[in-house]
Amino acid sequence: MRSLRSIVAPLLAFALAVLAPAVARAQDDVPPVIAKVKAKDPGMDKIFSDAVGYAVYPTVGKGGLGIGGAHGKGWVYEGGALIGKSTLNQVTVGFQLGGQAYSEIVFFQTTQALANFKEGHLKLDAQASAIAVTARASADLAYRNGVAIVTMAKGGLMYEASVGGQHFSFKPVGK
Repeated sequence: MRSLRSIVAPLLAFALAVLAPAVARAQDDVPPVIAKVKAKDPGMDKIFSDAVGYAVYPTVGKGGLGIGGAHGKGWVYEGGALIGKSTLNQVTVGFQLGGQAYSEIVFFQTTQALANFKEGHLKLDAQASAIAVTARASADLAYRNGVAIVTMAKGGLMYEASVGGQHFSFKPVGK
């Protein structure tokens, strides 16, 4: 019987190759995402101002057929100032079929949570949950270990009942 790795690797490569063109590559994509989030819920303005920092992934591409993956590139801010670049990678297993694109914002409530992120120690597991941006998203936003996640759908269709986790990288920008 083929190993799980020999099955997963080609499926993830395919999903990411198909979705790669949708992944944002320019920092210019960040302000429109923040503006849309604040327009959907004006209470998000306070969330942004109260957060020690945040990472914005303007477009995350996600796809799956039994085994799935997601990838996005983003930018990290501390006190509203750009401090670095980041990538988001996710692997999921379970019932899933389709593909979608969405924006994701990771908020850091404490300096320790942001430091963990910058050191590469932040990995979100199945226990972490993201909330979709709605008119009352800010009221429902809950931090877990100093981290909260907000997502906003961009397009696509995906049926999913799966578990997985997200891993992030961080690279500081030159001063």
